[in-house]
Amino acid sequence: MIDVVYFAWVRERIGLPKERLDTSAATARDLVEELKMRDENYAAAFADLSAIRVAIDQELAEFDTSLASAREVAFFPPMTGG
Repeated sequence: MIDVVYFAWVRERIGLPKERLDTSAATARDLVEELKMRDENYAAAFADLSAIRVAIDQELAEFDTSLASAREVAFFPPMTGG
């Protein structure tokens, strides 16, 4: 089981702030593909991965980073200063 956390407009499009999933995804990209298959809200949220960042166990990561032993994956838009 893995906790998946959504922030900002990703959360708004999906309609959930967080969920706990049983997944066989090997990478964050694989997890995104699984999520996109769930319904149109997930597909819309993950339609453009260039507009989303991922963190694994609260560390910024690439989408091809392994999820082996990960406890949490978070998806969020790029941060801006100001």
